[in-house]
Amino acid sequence: MEEVEGGRSRRRYRSPLREESARRTRRAIVAAAGELFLLRGYAATSLADVAVAAGVARPTVFAAFGSKPALLRQVLDEALAGDDAPVPVADRPWFRPVWEATTQDGLLDAYARVCTLIGGRAAPIFETVRRAADTAGEVTDVWTTLQDNRRKGAAMVVERLAHLGPLRPELDLRRATDVLWVLNDPAHYDALVIQCGWPEDSFRQWLAARMSDALLRP
Repeated sequence: MEEVEGGRSRRRYRSPLREESARRTRRAIVAAAGELFLLRGYAATSLADVAVAAGVARPTVFAAFGSKPALLRQVLDEALAGDDAPVPVADRPWFRPVWEATTQDGLLDAYARVCTLIGGRAAPIFETVRRAADTAGEVTDVWTTLQDNRRKGAAMVVERLAHLGPLRPELDLRRATDVLWVLNDPAHYDALVIQCGWPEDSFRQWLAARMSDALLRP
């Protein structure tokens, strides 16, 4: 990229080392924030607390993310995706089996695997956000966005499912999306795997069966 100064163009200097250092700093901040949000809760965690845990100055945290809600969003995004790469969940390699499935049962089994993977990474932070949204007004928008994104994901899967075969006769696409939106909630993983101690594979099989029962023709 070039800048114009005094009638002459000047190429802006970019340092790969500096960019990598900044990325490492952001990762450290996100990791520290995630741990503190889970341990103390959102409201009881300050940006100063995050800075101390990450080993950086508080202005560095503010410069990187701007606000505590924005930092919470980043923690959620990385928990859902598994890293900080700017790639949507639906475009991730581990989501590809959902789009490549050639049968309805195969699609729902693949989607149950996705929900299990996401639950393992994000169920605890989802619960933290849900609780914080009850008392912290700035988290309400974060929680609403989470719910909306889950619904959009459910809608995409339902459209693909309907393309592969018929749904239950009482379901249109909107009602089927409602059903899948309820079932793809990481709260189910939290309840059955984390709290009840189910093996992940048992949870995945249970979830795939419940999706099939609720959406497909008997």
